[in-house]
Amino acid sequence: MISNRYDFVLFYDVENGNPNGDPDAGNMPRLDPETMHGLVSDGALKRKIRDYVYTRYSEEPGIDIFVKHGGILNNEIDRAYEGVSVAKKDGKATPTADQRQTARDFMCRTYFDVRTFGAVMSTGANAGQVRGPVQLTFSRSIDPIVPLEISLTRVAFTDPKKAESTQSETEMGRKHLVPYALYRAHGFVSPQLAKQTGFSEDDLAKLWTALENMFELDRSAARGTMSSRLLCIFRHESPYGDAPAHRLFDAISVRRRPNGGTGPARSFGDYEIQIDRSKIPDQVNLETRPELAGVS
Repeated sequence: MISNRYDFVLFYDVENGNPNGDPDAGNMPRLDPETMHGLVSDGALKRKIRDYVYTRYSEEPGIDIFVKHGGILNNEIDRAYEGVSVAKKDGKATPTADQRQTARDFMCRTYFDVRTFGAVMSTGANAGQVRGPVQLTFSRSIDPIVPLEISLTRVAFTDPKKAESTQSETEMGRKHLVPYALYRAHGFVSPQLAKQTGFSEDDLAKLWTALENMFELDRSAARGTMSSRLLCIFRHESPYGDAPAHRLFDAISVRRRPNGGTGPARSFGDYEIQIDRSKIPDQVNLETRPELAGVS
């Protein structure tokens, strides 16, 4: 199990894509309406981490994924009770406290995302709830963004009635994108919760690798070009932390390069990431991946 507390900052960008559509706004990129800064949900990043880890490491024991695309969560929970006789009341399984704890332990051993992010597993055969040691914030773009809505045409029709009722040879469609944006996300790793779920040093190494490479296995036309640019990892000597997370995050700042012009940013090279090491106590080690790339 891990014995140190970690806080981390992830910078990633998008070019001509939609990093996280809002289903309540016609799949438009998520926005803070007061500042027009772009937002990406923590769930969107967790989805990419899950997919990367499963794609790369699924042949290893304990690297199954609980929340899969198109998966049935209750079927996965039922696996924890295979071969176990569980009493029923009014047709519903009512496991004992010991059985529930055994099922919870099975879920943590089997599923990487359960022991990493936690899960609510009481929807079917109750396996309890798990609070995960790894937590992520919403990402926020460094600058305000202006989402574009692009009109598209298609030479094939979706419905024969539409083809008969129009003289047009094409059908219209819409696509949302952000020309360019650099996003910043914060994350936390708790050794106390890691002990409860079995989150190990090996799991932690897989998490760092996923954060660096998760977009490489998740390409699509809708998301344009997304890239992890810089991962800053603060490792505390104490399991309880040697400095408040917000103070460490304040040590990392982003600004436009002096020669970047006054127009909107259109590449990572338009920004400069700076680290004020005077704000980082000696008991906290800072690792950057890639090592000091683009950092002054």
